[in-house]
Amino acid sequence: MEIRIQGVSKRYFSEGKAIIALDDVDLTIPANQIFTLLGPSGCGKTTLLRCIVGLETPDSGEIRIGGEVVWSREKNIAIPPEKRGLGMVFQTYAIWPHMNVFDNVAYPLQVRKLPADVIRRKVGKTLRFVRLEGFEKRPATKLSGGQQQRVALARALVGEPKVILFDEPLSNLDAKLREETRKELRTFLGELKITAVYVTHDRVEALALSDTIAVMREGRIIEVGAPRKIYFDADHRFVADFIGRANLVKAKVRGHDDGHTIVDCGLGAIACHGRDLPAGSEVTLCIRPEFIRIAKGEGGAGRNVVNGRVESLVFVGETYEGEIRIGNELLLAKIDPDVDLKAGDPVRFSLDPAHCLLLAI
Repeated sequence: MEIRIQGVSKRYFSEGKAIIALDDVDLTIPANQIFTLLGPSGCGKTTLLRCIVGLETPDSGEIRIGGEVVWSREKNIAIPPEKRGLGMVFQTYAIWPHMNVFDNVAYPLQVRKLPADVIRRKVGKTLRFVRLEGFEKRPATKLSGGQQQRVALARALVGEPKVILFDEPLSNLDAKLREETRKELRTFLGELKITAVYVTHDRVEALALSDTIAVMREGRIIEVGAPRKIYFDADHRFVADFIGRANLVKAKVRGHDDGHTIVDCGLGAIACHGRDLPAGSEVTLCIRPEFIRIAKGEGGAGRNVVNGRVESLVFVGETYEGEIRIGNELLLAKIDPDVDLKAGDPVRFSLDPAHCLLLAI
């Protein structure tokens, strides 16, 4: 079910000052996708989620779910949360410790006073879906973090909502369990073919889970796109820097050649992925660390061949993270642990123009 957000703004007041949480947000969330709101703390993503579900009241704008207006200041429409047909999974799961698994999942149906046999059937079906069949009588206090997350998901799904919303549901799990649960969640949502709106500040989570990502900053939507587009071909410097580790180098456009845009920067003359930019434009050259493939020793001249020196090396398991000094520039590179290098060694690398992204300054 599609969600349309038009001109939504929200301000809070603290100590006599207005804090803008949402600033005239326009956004369309496609039906049957996992749509992620990604951004740093305080950017407005949770406020926007809570406006969709009805837990916050915007100051202006309109929200439609499946064509139905659920909130509009101009039309004086405010559908309460329980009538919007949405499911919600919170950061803390909100699992009731005095209830067992069955009662936790059944609670929304019991509130609606459905017949007991209908409740049993729906709860059983949902628990099978989230792979908790046989856990019906397990006390909530005897569940692992991952199991609690699945109970919270089951409770959100049992009422067969039109849309399900997630507010950083994996942030309380340890790293390994978070990775496992993320894979499960992607599988569950893919099988459901339901519209899911997911809030996170974790870029890996967003990239792994999403069909579409909207990057937010200071109450605004900065960029919307598929994960690969956002990561490899962002339009904004903030987005490129936030979505993953990036080397950002000031540059100036020299001209264009054979479909490439040539820039001058601290690395020399670099041929980049073609962009329609006039000569003399001030830009930022963005290079991901994984695309800097280091070889020991200095190399000869050539297109996009860069010589430098190892400034530092840090072993992080599957790779070394190395800082490479090129004049006044310091680039982060991921280096194969089999390469015999130490601080001070001369190195060289060649940059593929397809992986040299130019961004507005």
